[in-house]
Amino acid sequence: MAAKTILVIDDDRDLLLGLSVRLKAEGYEVITAADAVAATGAARKGDPDVIILDLGLPGGDGYLVMQRLRSMLVSLAPIIVLTARDPATDECRATQLGAFTYLQKPVSNDRLLRAIRRALNEPVEPEKDRLSLIPG
Repeated sequence: MAAKTILVIDDDRDLLLGLSVRLKAEGYEVITAADAVAATGAARKGDPDVIILDLGLPGGDGYLVMQRLRSMLVSLAPIIVLTARDPATDECRATQLGAFTYLQKPVSNDRLLRAIRRALNEPVEPEKDRLSLIPG
């Protein structure tokens, strides 16, 4: 079975590198784009299974990227929004535009991997109950 492809769109080069390394270690193929213009081309060329998208991008924000991808039917892949923006103002809009889920930076690797696996319909380990780790 071929490895699933994840497109990571973010203007933070360190984050792109870190996520690429982590996701490749999990067995995924990774494509990256650092701005809104490159994102559309990368999605068209790479045909990703999941897209991780920041909302704050040069060349157009993440909302514009979502609209372009959906209107051009370039990719129907689930979009995981990963942003530093306030969910109180942005989560609803992202969901209305078709985001699979909304995660706020910083996010743990485990939480992001669970979201990716859910988007791919892969088995997901349940989150550990942190309260159960406290001695009683």
